[in-house]
Amino acid sequence: MNKEKAVVVFSGGQDSTTCLFWARKRFKEVIAISFDYNQKHKLELECAKEICKKYDIEHHILDMKLLNQLAPNSLTRNDIEVDVEKPENELPNSFVDGRNLLFLTFVAVFAKQKGINHIVTGVSESDFSGYPDCRDVFIKSTNVTLNLAMDYEFVIHTPLMWIDKAETWKMAYDLGVLDIVKNETLTCYNGIKGNGCGHCPACKLRKNGYLKFKESYLRK
Repeated sequence: MNKEKAVVVFSGGQDSTTCLFWARKRFKEVIAISFDYNQKHKLELECAKEICKKYDIEHHILDMKLLNQLAPNSLTRNDIEVDVEKPENELPNSFVDGRNLLFLTFVAVFAKQKGINHIVTGVSESDFSGYPDCRDVFIKSTNVTLNLAMDYEFVIHTPLMWIDKAETWKMAYDLGVLDIVKNETLTCYNGIKGNGCGHCPACKLRKNGYLKFKESYLRK
């Protein structure tokens, strides 16, 4: 198994950027893969490109626009407003059916061609927002399936799986990339870089986590 290289599923947001720099600390070579699934805010892809260029990371963007045709949702359709709160007994309309499964599958195909065994993704069960493809059981199942499907030994790393947003900020701080994550990433569902709009679910989660991080860690 090649322990020197890793591929990171990279959106240009807080979580995946933290994971990108986490991977750089652990592997000699890191490649970032982003996906164009016709998301409303192409700025996240621009953020991803800028970060990779600035910090000298090989970066590829794969075309996944077909996903938008198959699974319309609030992240790809201008006529669908993002749910402010998670609907009771339903998935939020920001959930994209099959997205993480497809992303991991295509990243695994890419990785195998490069002789890379390690895949890093920023999903988290601790900050679970109703997305079934962020669960640990999904990752473990997908890891087994990919290994069987390609007769190849993949290892999917999920550095954020069991930590909350405050601890994710702490990880960025410990990695020395807090300012990069705070100012150069895009998490906002409304396409606003950095601190975002402050109102969408992603911004609220990010902001509340940052405030908790400051209170819990920076004031000690």
